[in-house]
Amino acid sequence: MKKKLDPFKNLKLDPYEQEIEDGINRGDYQEIPLSKKEREEFVDAAAYTLQRMKKDRRVNIRVKNADLNAIQQKALANGLPYQTLISTLLHHFAQGKISITL
Repeated sequence: MKKKLDPFKNLKLDPYEQEIEDGINRGDYQEIPLSKKEREEFVDAAAYTLQRMKKDRRVNIRVKNADLNAIQQKALANGLPYQTLISTLLHHFAQGKISITL
């Protein structure tokens, strides 16, 4: 069974964030309802974001065992799936954030 990552496990809040968290727990804040227009705008923005983030292409590649093992170890050391690490590397390369000398 695959373990899900909990992004909030061992989360450290700075003093300002902790102050907000404590206020929420004490009930110092109250929810302000959104207007119908505001709600629609947020729903549209969320739908747009999800569509842009959608991973819609699958790529199959062959890699050397040693390379894949090294990538898996680095991903494990950073607490993320190795596929996510590979995808992140490809994305950063495509965006010009990292370069490779050939």
